[in-house]
Amino acid sequence: MLTAYKYKLRPNESQAHQIDEWLNLLRMQYNYRLGQRFDWYESTRCPINSCSLVSCSIAEVVEQPDYYWQKRDLLNTKKLFPEYGEIHSQVLQDCVARVKKSFDRYLTKNKSGKRSGKPRFKGRGRYHSFTYPQIKQDCIENNRIALPKIGKVKIILHRPIPDGFKIKTAQVVRNADGYHAILTLQDDSVPAISPDVNLDNSVGIDMGLKDFLITSDGDTVPIPQFARKSEKRKKLLNKSVSRKKKGSNRRRKTVKKLSKHHQKIARQRKDFHYKTSQKLLDKYDVVGFEDLNIKGLAKTRMSKSILDAGWGEFLSILQTKAANAGLMAIAVNPKGTTQNCSNCGTHVPKTIADRWHSCPSCGLELDRDVNAAINIKNIAVGRTVVKAQDTPYAIAGFTEKPALYA
Repeated sequence: MLTAYKYKLRPNESQAHQIDEWLNLLRMQYNYRLGQRFDWYESTRCPINSCSLVSCSIAEVVEQPDYYWQKRDLLNTKKLFPEYGEIHSQVLQDCVARVKKSFDRYLTKNKSGKRSGKPRFKGRGRYHSFTYPQIKQDCIENNRIALPKIGKVKIILHRPIPDGFKIKTAQVVRNADGYHAILTLQDDSVPAISPDVNLDNSVGIDMGLKDFLITSDGDTVPIPQFARKSEKRKKLLNKSVSRKKKGSNRRRKTVKKLSKHHQKIARQRKDFHYKTSQKLLDKYDVVGFEDLNIKGLAKTRMSKSILDAGWGEFLSILQTKAANAGLMAIAVNPKGTTQNCSNCGTHVPKTIADRWHSCPSCGLELDRDVNAAINIKNIAVGRTVVKAQDTPYAIAGFTEKPALYA
């Protein structure tokens, strides 16, 4: 099992200056290596599929600047620019690895047959972190962490590292409110799925914008809308930034205030996601959810509300916490979960304005989101409609048998 712990760093003035200098040098190195790959790509690709060999010249073969070629070229960089010799060698190599990763995503397609956008050059202040791919296990002593070539930096250990966990990597990040260290921890003793998982103790959740989610038991979690509630403050800060002269100290200070504002919203949202997922996993062993195309939904007219809700981040946190606890978070195909009846399986068409499920076949009447959550739960635990009909009133969230099922 891999997990990450984030700690606050309190570097002194010289250490903070050194971290900032490293980030600036790594930013320039990233742009240089990315430029090498773009030059090779533009000089070797051909816009046509065939050409005549008569009266034409063959282009000179250019060596492809791959990951290992660029790693070897770091020796020349250190000779020409001695300041790069002050940076840890593995940190420099990780910078080259980042270039490879971003460029490979641009050239190759993913599982869905799509490619990422063209990588961008990093502007000043746009390179925020560097990584130590390897670090000693005893790097933390008391309230200090030993970072190679930087020294012992004060760290706020708000929670201890669990016994038996090994530190794999360490990442230093510069955020709006200071510096942080993200430690990647590994423990192979945690089981993938606990043997005590009870499939009967399961729930389905339906994500929404009216409520953040609604469960198959009928419980709802209200949507917080952190970004919408702070729009007034954001508009004032944006207006203040636009009035300042570019490159001035006043503009820099105002931009920092705006960054802290966005950081506060992101942290509020993440805290809400962690607490909501923990409440679900404390109550249920199996959680089913729809495998939504969130990127596609974020391009619709509901994009602002969907991005404010942060469905993708919440579902990722839910899956990670379930895996760490030995529980199950199962993604199901969303096809038919809203339109089909959870009792008899009849297809009941609904528009987005129809908020109530009324089945003409069996007479089931309940909220459309609860009906969808029940369908999600049944698919997640492998139930069919026939099996679900044994106790449909219990699945629908009723504590006793209503007249509908008499």
